[in-house]
Amino acid sequence: MALNAGSLNRRIQVQRATATPDGSGGFENEWNDHGQPIFARRRDVSDAERLSAGGWDNKLVSRFVVRATAFGRGINRTDRIIHEGVTFEIDGIKEVPDNRGFLEITAQTDEIA
Repeated sequence: MALNAGSLNRRIQVQRATATPDGSGGFENEWNDHGQPIFARRRDVSDAERLSAGGWDNKLVSRFVVRATAFGRGINRTDRIIHEGVTFEIDGIKEVPDNRGFLEITAQTDEIA
C-alpha cells in the first residue's frame, strides 16, 4: 500500500501527562489531550511478526503513521495515543524510510481494540 495523505484514514488523539501531587508526598500523572485529533494510518502488527521479534504477550501492538508536521515531530515516548476509545502506550517513533513527510509510531495496548 502506497503511503500518502489519503491513506491516513483514522483519527487519533495524543495525550500528554502532567505530574500532580497525590496528597501523600508523591506525584500522579494526570492525562490531558495534547493538541487536536490528527489523521493517522493504523496497522496492527501480526502475530507472526511479534513472535519472530522474540516477544509474545497479550498486548496488541500497532503502528500509527502520521504526517511529520511540527506537531507530529513533537510527539514523544512519554505521550500516549487514544484511538477509538482505546489507550495505546508509545514504544517508539521513527521516520518512515525514504519519506521524511511521515512518522511511524509503534504503540501497544492490553485493552481490547
